[in-house]
Amino acid sequence: MSTLSRTRHPRTLRVARFSVRYRPRALAACAGALLVALLMAVLALGHGDYPIAPADVLRTLAGDGTPAEDFVVHQLRLPRVATALLVGAALALAGALFQTLVRNPLGSPDILGFTQGASTGALLVVVAGGSSQALAGGAVAGGLLTGAAIYALAWRGGVQGARLVLVGIGTAAILTGVNGYLLTRTQLMDAARAVLWLTGSLDGRGWEQARPLAVALAVLLPLVLLGCGPALRALELGDDAASGLGVRPERLRLALLGAAVLLAALAAAAAGPVNFVALTAPQLARRLTGAPGPNLAASACTGAALLVTADFAAQHLFGDRQLPVGVVTGVLGGGYLLWLLAVRRRAGHL
Repeated sequence: MSTLSRTRHPRTLRVARFSVRYRPRALAACAGALLVALLMAVLALGHGDYPIAPADVLRTLAGDGTPAEDFVVHQLRLPRVATALLVGAALALAGALFQTLVRNPLGSPDILGFTQGASTGALLVVVAGGSSQALAGGAVAGGLLTGAAIYALAWRGGVQGARLVLVGIGTAAILTGVNGYLLTRTQLMDAARAVLWLTGSLDGRGWEQARPLAVALAVLLPLVLLGCGPALRALELGDDAASGLGVRPERLRLALLGAAVLLAALAAAAAGPVNFVALTAPQLARRLTGAPGPNLAASACTGAALLVTADFAAQHLFGDRQLPVGVVTGVLGGGYLLWLLAVRRRAGHL
């Protein structure tokens, strides 16, 4: 057996009475993505009007920096970097769940209407003159209500992937029109603030945006990986095969859709609807691991690395003009979507 084949096949690690199956290549992919995310985070913490060397950034994070370095790193830059890492991981995990449940690489909250629903909730708060905290709450409520509506509209003795995709795309089109109308009903200054949020931005993000996402990931990631991971792999075989293995497909699908919608809504509340991370990161993770299945952990790590890198590029690669991170992810993700559609067309799937 070749070295590549050995890295693709699962192995079993036994410790006392416990055993864990793992794929060496998948572990290597997770470790590589985490390393890239941490390296880019250190670079982001050190770049700016007050430059700090990477070694000094690490020393400051360990609590041994100067007062100026401590203020710049911990108070000014770390909240934004932490929010980028958490938003990227949450979006990628939500995208991996959606793509697995609908069995379609185009399954993504920003294509299926969930992100647009979060935007509608946020814009309703803007029209009503609500605060930034209320805007985040409106985004979460809008995303969850949209998820419930799409699930109800797609239900017909169960929810099938193709029907969920079609209902989601139609809902996204409707909500895009609603969002455009809501923008015309806002005051000029509020409309400018809403447009920046709708683009997807990490400017001015603090710990109040990062904490809810951190709590959600701390709770949902272990539950999805350990509690639902094997059942999710069984669900990929089809509902009949999953039922034969003791899995209740519809109950599992509802629970995982709820988790994915919540993650996407919280990510939108923290940074606005950052497009295409949920679409691109799971596909990159699948290619890095070379393994079938949802690749949830690898997707989350890849999403964190992707968004913190995109935010670094948006801040420092365009001269004195900083761009919202959603502009960078939109350009990269749009190009990737066109390439994916071309590949599927050549393969005869479109």
